[in-house]
Amino acid sequence: MNNTLAFNELQVEIARLTSENSQLKNRVSELEILNNCYLEQLRLAQVRRFGTSSEKNLISGQLSLEFLDEAEAFANLKNIESDLPSEPDFEEITYKRRKTSGKRDEFYSGLPTEQIIHELSEENRLCPECGEMRHACGHDTVRREVVIIPAQIKAVEHVQTVYSCRNCEKNFDSVPLAKADVPAPVIKNSGVASPSLLAYILSNKYGLALPLYRQEQEFKRLGLDISRQTMANWVVFTAMVWLKNIYDILKIELVKNDILHADESTVQVLREEGRAATQKSFEWMYHTGQEAEKPIALFEYKPTREGQNAIDFLNGFNGYLHCDGYIGYKKLEEHGVINVESWRRAGK
Repeated sequence: MNNTLAFNELQVEIARLTSENSQLKNRVSELEILNNCYLEQLRLAQVRRFGTSSEKNLISGQLSLEFLDEAEAFANLKNIESDLPSEPDFEEITYKRRKTSGKRDEFYSGLPTEQIIHELSEENRLCPECGEMRHACGHDTVRREVVIIPAQIKAVEHVQTVYSCRNCEKNFDSVPLAKADVPAPVIKNSGVASPSLLAYILSNKYGLALPLYRQEQEFKRLGLDISRQTMANWVVFTAMVWLKNIYDILKIELVKNDILHADESTVQVLREEGRAATQKSFEWMYHTGQEAEKPIALFEYKPTREGQNAIDFLNGFNGYLHCDGYIGYKKLEEHGVINVESWRRAGK
């Protein structure tokens, strides 16, 4: 009897401990989930604070949450349907009247317009009273939509026409030939690059901050295989051959101003000849003042932070230079430049 009682008590205790163990395991799982959440929040906070760009935050193969909620962050959720063209067509005053279309017309003013005329079938055009065919007596513009035509890529062949003289062909042994002029390619020996293609790549990269590897992917979706290496070569060639003259002209105009701003920032350059990838290089920036008649901003890459870099670039400038307290800028005072250090000489 006692053995039976002890056995039953043991069974009850085992069941209790088993239940308690299961509860503790569940609690541990919950704590692990919370811990992972806290770690993820900490990681995102570090990314927001120290990351180079929210667009480049690919952590563990996942997009940054800031990137995913971009639409919600910028959308006007309270007035989501009030964007151009504004709706509804009527506004309430003391009576209903058609709204003036000035704002809407301005929105569409720069767009080419194509009309799609919707007509009844011949069967539905029959008059239900007399059976005769009804004619169109007017048109109502129901709505205007903005249609996007995706980028189109086509190959353009430059065909050179050759001219000959029929009289010489019949009466002489030699025939003088003439060929039509053909414009030179924008990049010598390149059978692919055209002015429009280069402009498109440069505009995407520097106007829209679209990296070359993404442009490579987009071109592949459009059926064109252009590697990022090829595009990089085109960008460098364009800068050195076609844009260098423009840069030099802007530099001449820049130093004519009385007030300029200057600053330098560290950059890291990979595979630079004679330098390790871990060495710091510098991007020097010079731009005109806020009131300049011709606003200009120019960048110059230099591997060092020597003050001589600023002296060489600003050769011919003898006005006021807004800069920080870096000692390299003080050397400019020997060349007629007046340093206006931010805050320090403003009584701060």
